[in-house]
Amino acid sequence: MSFDPLQAWRLDEEPYYAPQAEELAAFEAAHALRLPVLLKGPTGCGKTRFVEHMAWRLNKPLVTVACHDDLSASDLVGRWLLDAQGTRWQDGPLTQAARYGALCYLDEVVEARADTTVVLHPLTDARRILPLTSCNELLHAHPDFQLVVSYNPGYQGMHKTLKPSTRQRFVGLEFSYPGAGQEAAIVAHEGLVDASLARQLVAVAEQTRRLKEHGLTEGASTRMLIHAASLTRHGLSPRVACLQAITCPLSDDPDLATALAAAVDASFAH
Repeated sequence: MSFDPLQAWRLDEEPYYAPQAEELAAFEAAHALRLPVLLKGPTGCGKTRFVEHMAWRLNKPLVTVACHDDLSASDLVGRWLLDAQGTRWQDGPLTQAARYGALCYLDEVVEARADTTVVLHPLTDARRILPLTSCNELLHAHPDFQLVVSYNPGYQGMHKTLKPSTRQRFVGLEFSYPGAGQEAAIVAHEGLVDASLARQLVAVAEQTRRLKEHGLTEGASTRMLIHAASLTRHGLSPRVACLQAITCPLSDDPDLATALAAAVDASFAH
């Protein structure tokens, strides 16, 4: 059996994903053309699960990087390491994906430093190359390599966005929270709760999302609802589960916290 350098990045089971529109076909078309893909949407609406599902659907390994303020170009590309045998080059996750042919997913790419995203440019145009200047190599991306990035447009209000020179290199897919019926079905499936409780949790989420007009940065995500559902399955009352999984994480503002708690109480008054 030959060695598979990307074995650790392969998915063993199909990740559950409920399509909202034509995003499956859209992604497959972009993959066939090896076009880089940009996913836009609020936190916790299913962007990461979508990429996982597509990697499984396409039978490709998925290299995922959670971007953050301290993410450097070396963290993505690679660096020289010193060990007992001397110095050796170690590929970073982006280089591994490009060298061996994987989907590379940069989650919340706007969190990375601006100078870091510049290394993506030669991989996201017709050249599909990655210059590894530190080890004097010009890496031509594997034919199966595809770059996928995601970000939350809401961060633009907090001075976090992608430069046009970066953003315009991608084809885009926009995500939002599913409709109430579909979201309840997702919460019931993922949280392993009955449909009635799932609908109540979605009703709480819809109330919190309306508070965005009153100072709340973001309403409750589908992920938060699944967390609340899971907590109820382990013995917490729905009200306490919502306070723990939704109200507390959403805001530290006393007035907003009161409004959020009221929304929970209204849904689970009996």
